[in-house]
Amino acid sequence: MSRRTHYDLVVIGAGSGGYAAARTARDLGARVGVVDRGPLGGLCILRGCMPSKAFLASSDRVQAIRTAVALGITTGEPRIDMPYIAARKRALVGEFAADRIDGIERFPLHRGVARFVNERELAVGEELLEADAFVIATGSNVAPPALPGLAETGFLDSDALLDMERVPESAIVLGGGYVGCELGQFLSRMGARTQVVIRGEHLLSGADTDIGETLTEAFRNEGIAVHVRSRMQSVRKERGRKIVRLERDGIALDVDAEEIFYCLGRVPNIAGLELERAGVSAHAVTGIEVDTAMRTSNPRIFAVGDVTGEFLLVHVAIYQGEIAARNAFSGGDERADYRLQRSHTIFTEPQIAVAGASEKELQRAGTPYVAGRYAFAEHGKSMCLGKTDGFVKMLADPTDGRILGAACIGPEASELIHEVIVAMHFDATAEQFAKIPHLHPTLAEIWTYPAEECAEKIGASAVGAER
Repeated sequence: MSRRTHYDLVVIGAGSGGYAAARTARDLGARVGVVDRGPLGGLCILRGCMPSKAFLASSDRVQAIRTAVALGITTGEPRIDMPYIAARKRALVGEFAADRIDGIERFPLHRGVARFVNERELAVGEELLEADAFVIATGSNVAPPALPGLAETGFLDSDALLDMERVPESAIVLGGGYVGCELGQFLSRMGARTQVVIRGEHLLSGADTDIGETLTEAFRNEGIAVHVRSRMQSVRKERGRKIVRLERDGIALDVDAEEIFYCLGRVPNIAGLELERAGVSAHAVTGIEVDTAMRTSNPRIFAVGDVTGEFLLVHVAIYQGEIAARNAFSGGDERADYRLQRSHTIFTEPQIAVAGASEKELQRAGTPYVAGRYAFAEHGKSMCLGKTDGFVKMLADPTDGRILGAACIGPEASELIHEVIVAMHFDATAEQFAKIPHLHPTLAEIWTYPAEECAEKIGASAVGAER
């Protein structure tokens, strides 16, 4: 090794989680070194949140034009300029990345592939970095294709799709998670005849059944074919078409398209780190094992973000990075609380947002709750907007009335959910929430109805118990 450098903390990976860890430790007075193989910016900015939302802004507007006839506005079919849309996306990503890179380069930056030599030393090319502690924030990669014939036939993953400048005539989406749903709907709205193949009964298999079924129905109403309970068997190419062999209820079925969009998950980016040399336990699929202090099996080494294999959300990675940095530099034992951090949103249309616990989670844990629900189809402002798909629901503790969770599938769900997150942050009850003034007519006032329903159920239960 040609050069040896010592730091209080070395952060491996300069995405959202790593950058948060580096900034937090620096502000505490630590000497911090940052390692990144490049390109700089992180998944969210370069290949995730920002480019996908730039694309979705265009497809959402296309759909608004197509459906404007319901509001008495007649137009022709919109002309889609995909090269322009791609250029706009690149410009936005470039702006976001430049700002992030400016922040990263304020640290001593070591460009290259990192590997542990032992629990105190990290090799980066010809450099050797020594540190009192490390934070691993190397993120995740698209899961490698496991379907026979897929690699030979060719496919798009999310990275490739977000770089495309031509919309295929037709597409088969393999997977019904949030990436498949968001970008699958994008493909359909931009003109591709789109089919989605899933193993479960509905899209978003991890979500509550009522949410998944509502989105599945919305997709079908929009002309997207959703093949449920379908096992993917193999892929082949014939006469320029890509064909996926499915099996459903024991019957074989072939579906074909010009292109295949593969989105069956992500895996932690740990290859080449040689974690075993540092005494860090990890699994190729589930990621690096950490406790709620973000410590790995080596108490001097921490891991945050996607590389831990859970809560693949930018705000969680930032939260974890800040906790890891404080614990790493101060030797403390601050613990992550995911009660509200696991809140998330999915930018399909209708949008989906969840705060706190879901019904599935409460049921699995055997936690008692009461639920209130209200449909957008019954809500005045939604009816005026012509946005009536979906509903909101609230879950509350039947004893003390505390809000345990909430979900929204409908217009502006990603914005509406924050009202409930704030209420839950202050441990509000459903009854207290129902008393908060809401302006009329607004989308936000829809939350008062499930809150009132929960409060009424809890009150009725209490009266019954007294009798």
